[in-house]
Amino acid sequence: MMTNNFPTSVLAGFGLGASLIVAIGSQNVFVLRQGLKSQHVFAVSTICFLCDTLLISLGAGGFSRLVASSPALMKATLWGGVVFLFAYGVRSFRAAAKPGTLTTDAGEEQQAGLGRVALTALSLSLLNPHAFLDTVVLLGSLAGHYTGTSRLFFALGAISASFTWFYLLGFGAMALAPLFRKPQAWRALDILVGCTMWAIAAKLALAG
Repeated sequence: MMTNNFPTSVLAGFGLGASLIVAIGSQNVFVLRQGLKSQHVFAVSTICFLCDTLLISLGAGGFSRLVASSPALMKATLWGGVVFLFAYGVRSFRAAAKPGTLTTDAGEEQQAGLGRVALTALSLSLLNPHAFLDTVVLLGSLAGHYTGTSRLFFALGAISASFTWFYLLGFGAMALAPLFRKPQAWRALDILVGCTMWAIAAKLALAG
């Protein structure tokens, strides 16, 4: 059981949350595209952030109690987290070997309504199995290895990473667009994510 207090727990949550959220995915692509088009950027960023906050809170507040109630389940989720993080790191390094790019289509609709955009953001945030696995299952199970206020600090760190990323991605899209059209930028990002995931996996393995 980890008993680290603020700021160590916050930094751990922020680091893991950031590592999980910055990978190329449908949700991030949508936020970036809306930022590039300057359409409903605040609404989209806010919806994605609030959905992440809900999922992280459910994981840290509910699933973590289930994990903590059983020593066997605690051990299983700890080593399951180690395996998952290691595999995630491998995937990031494989992505770095063949980096992708993000572009917008010139023929896209000029202005989509707020309702349609909001519904899309909600769908990509709440109906995405990958997002559920990252937040409720992985972050929730890892939060269960913290005690007392350290668990809250860990969750707040992950939520802070979500807040920082979505608003930075949405409002910084115009400045980031030229950079992330280059495969080299995604390669560097994927390598950083892979190293972070492996470092956290090693820390969990040592704790177990």
